[in-house]
Amino acid sequence: MDFEWLGTYQSYFIPALQTTLLLLLYSGTLGFGLALLVGFARLSKQPFIAWAALSFTNTIRGTPLLVQIYVLYYGLGSLFVEFPAVRDTFLWDYLRDGFWYVVLALAISVAAYVGEVIKGGLRGVPKGELEAARALGMPRLLMVRRIWLPRALQILMPSLAGETVLLLKSTALASTVAVMDVLGAANFVRTQTLRTYEPLLVTALVYLVLALLIEEVFRRLAHRLPTRSGF
Repeated sequence: MDFEWLGTYQSYFIPALQTTLLLLLYSGTLGFGLALLVGFARLSKQPFIAWAALSFTNTIRGTPLLVQIYVLYYGLGSLFVEFPAVRDTFLWDYLRDGFWYVVLALAISVAAYVGEVIKGGLRGVPKGELEAARALGMPRLLMVRRIWLPRALQILMPSLAGETVLLLKSTALASTVAVMDVLGAANFVRTQTLRTYEPLLVTALVYLVLALLIEEVFRRLAHRLPTRSGF
């Protein structure tokens, strides 16, 4: 094993790590917001809303994430090229960048997978707590914010940690559309140095450390969340 190349090429990994973290942050934040909507929609008493949410999750979870990234980047991205009016706006700086298509694809994936997880967590909240809140005349939105959702998240914290780690590993697909993330930097170093394994081992170590940090963050969050929410 030879890691002497690290001194020369470490400058490529630092911005690549930043890109990976931004992919995780943006797609995770947007995806979690969408997942909340999907989770509540799956429990809706309105048949059409429940059906639309179920169809969305089945479609996204039933197709490969890489295909979804390609559809957005090569399909939607090439569609914008056909409109000169779009290319002449400030939006073109974002629409021609594969980074944002990956963020969107990952966020949609999070919405589908985590949405189903949240649905299960919402169902797992003891009905007695919700009935007590209704009996006290608590408005529905306040009940969701103060009792239902916090209790569900407390139950789901280990599952959400696992989904976040999976999201982290999914960001590696960004390199397939010319986004220089950690894996993209490793592939660049491999072509420049002809070292096959060492750059990949460094990449694996980076993802391992990030995964352990994510699990620690969620462990601390789980301890901060109260086991029962007061009214």
